[in-house]
Amino acid sequence: MKIAVIQLQSVLDPSQNLSTITKFLGEAKTNGVKAVFLPEVFYSMSDGTKPTPYLVEGKNEHYEAIRSLAIDSGLYILGGSAATLVDGKVMNRSYNFAPDGVELMTYDKMNLFMVDLSKHPSNTVVDESRVYTAGNTPKMLSLDGFNIGLSICFDLRFPEFFRSYSYQGANVLSISSAFTVPTGKAHWHTLVRARAIENQSYVIASAQWGQHNDKLSTFGHSLIVDPWGEIVADAGEGEKIIYGELDLDKISSVRSRLNVLRNPKA
Repeated sequence: MKIAVIQLQSVLDPSQNLSTITKFLGEAKTNGVKAVFLPEVFYSMSDGTKPTPYLVEGKNEHYEAIRSLAIDSGLYILGGSAATLVDGKVMNRSYNFAPDGVELMTYDKMNLFMVDLSKHPSNTVVDESRVYTAGNTPKMLSLDGFNIGLSICFDLRFPEFFRSYSYQGANVLSISSAFTVPTGKAHWHTLVRARAIENQSYVIASAQWGQHNDKLSTFGHSLIVDPWGEIVADAGEGEKIIYGELDLDKISSVRSRLNVLRNPKA
């Protein structure tokens, strides 16, 4: 299955982000892609101190705008997240749509990001718990024989989370992200490749990039990594689209060489 990952420099205004995404979706369609993965908070990027005012709630206009990306492109739109108001709480919610606009599944970010780099030259201090409420349920969707475990950004640092997906049959891990520049430089490539290697699964790590506002700057380097841990595509810096192929035979070949996915509870 041919897939694509869109790397964005999202801003607060959803219309600007949607315009950029739509351009890339047209390119993906021309290149025979079936599914496109979007990054964390692709719809509207706040400064991290308060929620975006453009909150998805129920089936409001923001929900429909995201849903229309799938309908208008005729592609699966997967992985990306948007701030969503649920019973008075703001969730960082991953949306996943089929080409006909059917909602396949949502996932609410379970592990909220907190970092204090006030003594680092970047002076980055983020505490997502001031903005979001954590989710509590892992989610996995199936598409053409691929079982895709859903995650968002800081989830990446919890290997047991992804091993649980593997025990449930996942062979693809989606990690939509907005990694800060200092943590990205230090850990991004290592952690993404580790999750692929230890779970012998494809990892699709769609990322934000660039200076989004006066408080937040992200690392970029969206990645597609194969089950052996080899990087298939690295977006580097800038807004762009990258491509890869998911191959069930490749997964089987890697897993036949190293039997590391035995479930001790089985």
